[in-house]
Amino acid sequence: MSKSAAGSTLYRLIEAGHLARQALLAPLAARGLEPGDDAVLLGLAAAGGATLEALADFTGLGADHLSARLARLEDRGLLLRLAVGPEMEPGARLSQQGHLMRQAIEEHWKHLEDTLAEDLGHKRTKHLRKGLKRIVQLLSF
Repeated sequence: MSKSAAGSTLYRLIEAGHLARQALLAPLAARGLEPGDDAVLLGLAAAGGATLEALADFTGLGADHLSARLARLEDRGLLLRLAVGPEMEPGARLSQQGHLMRQAIEEHWKHLEDTLAEDLGHKRTKHLRKGLKRIVQLLSF
C-alpha cells in the first residue's frame, strides 16, 4: 500500500463512521440512555407499537437482549409492554415520554444529516450516499 493506513479510504470511512455514531450517541448519553436504545425507540415509531418479533428484526437484537433492554426502558417510563396488532402478539409501544424521547433523537439525527448535506451540497451528498451504499453491499459478505 503506497499510502499510510491512516490516509487510506478504509481508515477514513471507519473514522467517519465512528465520529458519526459518537455524534448520534450524544443525546442518548445526555438523557441517561445506552447505545442501542435509540434503535428500540425508533423501531417503536408507529402509534400502535410493534411486535417483539418485528422489533427484534428492526434492531437485530436476540430475544434475551431485547427483553432486557425493553424491561429497562419500561422501568424508565419510555414504553409499555403489551399485546399489539390484530393478532394481539407480545409487543410494546412508546409512552408519551417515549414519543418525546424518540422525537428528540430523530430531530438530532435530522440536524446532523442537514448539516452534512449543507456542507457537501445536494449533488455531492447524493453521490456520497450512493457510494456508501455500494461499500456496504461490497462489505456484506
